[in-house]
Amino acid sequence: MSVGGQAILEGVMMRSPHSLAIALRRHSGEIVVKEDAWHSIWEKAKFLRKPFLRGAVVLFESMHNGVKALTFSANEAAKFAEDEHGKPMPVAESKASEWAIAGTILASVAFGFTLFAALPHFITWATGVMTGSKALASGKDFGFQVVDGLVKICFLIGYLALISRMKDIQRVFQYHGAEHKSIFCYEAGKPLTVENARQYTTLHPRCGTSFLLITFVVSILLFSVVMPFLPEISSIKALNQLAYVCIKLPLMFPVAGIAYEATRLSAKFPNNPIVKAFTWPGLMLQHITTREPDDSQLEIALAALQMTLWREGHVQADPTTQSAAAEAEPVVYSNFSAFESALGPIARVQVAA
Repeated sequence: MSVGGQAILEGVMMRSPHSLAIALRRHSGEIVVKEDAWHSIWEKAKFLRKPFLRGAVVLFESMHNGVKALTFSANEAAKFAEDEHGKPMPVAESKASEWAIAGTILASVAFGFTLFAALPHFITWATGVMTGSKALASGKDFGFQVVDGLVKICFLIGYLALISRMKDIQRVFQYHGAEHKSIFCYEAGKPLTVENARQYTTLHPRCGTSFLLITFVVSILLFSVVMPFLPEISSIKALNQLAYVCIKLPLMFPVAGIAYEATRLSAKFPNNPIVKAFTWPGLMLQHITTREPDDSQLEIALAALQMTLWREGHVQADPTTQSAAAEAEPVVYSNFSAFESALGPIARVQVAA
């Protein structure tokens, strides 16, 4: 069974086939855990499970879950906000609606597409115009796609390197490392303890960072095949390039689908020499997006993972468990030992609900 996750503000979100769990740590040291049943779009639209279609579904579901988890963690942090004198400051808790989440996703997609698609495209085209290179000035040829892709990758590395200098992001990257270590521990079949998780690397081949890099490589190949067949759309060169950029947007769906299948293949054959060479750049990029976590951060990742595995175990025993506690309230534990001790009783209460 595949389990994936995402680092959030002072916490980790984990998702398994039937569960989505969030665990985070308050400034007081307490652990907040929220676990809900998870229902994929695939359950109602089974055709989307087909290879090269499921990648886009997974991408958008991951974005949706990520925004919800980040909103939850931000609300938890806001509860304990302080003013400039260090005194508690009352903050109204907000609950993001589906429309707000959709808006956030659209804004994120627009920002990402502008920074990592439109801007590199116009930089490459402008370089071709200024240097007199017909290949680069075309906006379509193979040479253009290669240079455009390299500019994208440089933008990605630069962006990640820049935000990694922020203190809050460094904490998120530590939780990212904790997420990877805990998943490695689970995949190795080891008991989910801090001692066991600590020994694993923070670099995981199924990481979203690696997926991003793979999508850039796939986009170079796919655009190289499709774009040369496009006709001139406008006599105004800049508008012509803008049209090409707009055409690239829907092409990101098959790009995501191909990249997802490549990521699944790399996870299935991790020891294959070709696969190792293919995944090596993505693993190296994770040196930026992951940091070595401390034990308290590993506890949070393990708590989220254990909650998803709890539901999976109950679903196997009784499929009706999947509909239980669809919107369970978060539970607060004084420490990780208290969470592990209470996991059984708390879980039974949620099932009964």
